Amino acid sequence: MKAFFRNLRGVVFFGGFTINTIIWFIPIVLLAVVKLLLPVPALRRSITRVLMMMGENWISTNWLMMRVAGSVSLQSSGLDNLRLDGWYLVISNHQTWVDIVVLQAVFNRRIPFLKFFIKQQLIWFPLLGIAWWAMDMPFMKRYSPSYLAKNPHMKGKDLETTKRACEKFCDTPTSVINFIEGTRFSEDKRVARKSPYKHLLQPRAGGLAIALSSMGDLFEGIADVTMVYQDGATSFWDMCCGSHVDVVVSVRERKLENWLVEGNYEADREFRKRVHAWLGQIWTEKDEILDKTRESHGS
Repeated sequence: MKAFFRNLRGVVFFGGFTINTIIWFIPIVLLAVVKLLLPVPALRRSITRVLMMMGENWISTNWLMMRVAGSVSLQSSGLDNLRLDGWYLVISNHQTWVDIVVLQAVFNRRIPFLKFFIKQQLIWFPLLGIAWWAMDMPFMKRYSPSYLAKNPHMKGKDLETTKRACEKFCDTPTSVINFIEGTRFSEDKRVARKSPYKHLLQPRAGGLAIALSSMGDLFEGIADVTMVYQDGATSFWDMCCGSHVDVVVSVRERKLENWLVEGNYEADREFRKRVHAWLGQIWTEKDEILDKTRESHGS
């Protein structure tokens, strides 16, 4: 019976998230269609601001449900100097799908609405694919090395497509988030990949390079996020079922140095090495934060 009521709670809680998404999905998509049909740039920018406000209200309702119906303890630091009218590149470690709702809650109305680089195929994902399109999420099309070997004329086309998708952000403050590890952390992955860090996978610079190549001139700074789940990462379903989530979020604002924007990641080997070394230093610091936070929690 205990398991039954736990799962029932999960169904009800997940249903609440779904209903909230549908409620905001309808006006967001309708407004996005109007925006698409309007030829007046000023009106399009105004509609974009309204769409972002709707997205913020959607997040606020989700967070309210997490606090009232869920069991979430959230501590955050380093947010005081962030601005709602700035352009930010957000980088973070990644442990669970709960990361996304936590980051949305932490940054909601502190920086512009978070955007994700999304694979083009995901536009067909039920409901969310259209919602992501309506919210101006940048869709990207990546070609595999084998495809490029057979079609060398397509080299660089994926980056051009992503850049065009990001052109719409020139007039509207935007935040783009990138999970540098490329996948969620697990101890098995850490061992299999021979990661030199205790609590992290090795950073991958490809996604960062795409963001910098597409929008580097716009970003005013980097919001470097370290998320620590004090009792271990919890799955989204377990959170819905009532498992306690105790998370500490530390944000460090970093200056976006010119060399990061000016280099060519694909063509310049020395630049790639420099980016990897830069990320490695950040990840070393992040690993120390994770270690110290968990030690203080256990003491």
